[in-house]
Amino acid sequence: MAYLMENLVRAGYDEIILVTGFRTDLMEEFLREYGFKATIVNQFEILGPKEKEYGTLCPLKCVRDLVGDDNFIAVYGDNLYSVRDLKAININDDFCYIAAREEKEHPEKYGVLITDDGFLKEIIEKPKEYVGNLVNTGLYKFTKEVFDKVPQVNLSPRGEYELTDAITLLAREKKVKVRKIEDYWLDFGNPADILKLTKFLQKRSYCT
Repeated sequence: MAYLMENLVRAGYDEIILVTGFRTDLMEEFLREYGFKATIVNQFEILGPKEKEYGTLCPLKCVRDLVGDDNFIAVYGDNLYSVRDLKAININDDFCYIAAREEKEHPEKYGVLITDDGFLKEIIEKPKEYVGNLVNTGLYKFTKEVFDKVPQVNLSPRGEYELTDAITLLAREKKVKVRKIEDYWLDFGNPADILKLTKFLQKRSYCT
């Protein structure tokens, strides 16, 4: 996460909100140790425990008052992007953006993006049949309109509130554009990804 925070700072983002839940104390310690500045918002204090309400949409529910009417970007804490791609997603217009990458080997592992002339039509999560190879990388730019969709999202089949469902609602109104990342995207959400990330960082400067 230090690599992600470093790249966010280098990309020019000086107002960072860190939404936490489990072991918020460790995240506070992390910020102190590395000297990063961020506003911590404890999701469980606002929405209740994980058993009550959970999912990738929940962080947005927690930051509405802090963000206000400003455009903002959103990233997951277990993904790494280049400084250039983090800068590029910060587009000052009235559209939302979703960052994508062509995944040639196993697109079925991800949310596959169906597009129409640069606009997002829908996101098909882990399709059982091939529908395309442009996948969601979990990097977004939002306008305040995303908050209007939050109350309209219902529980997903796995019992969570999904951020992609809110994005789909915006896409139906042709308000979401797709932008391909130019450098790299690394997902390190599992322990096995640590070795992969280590090898990547050893081969190149992560800030390029």
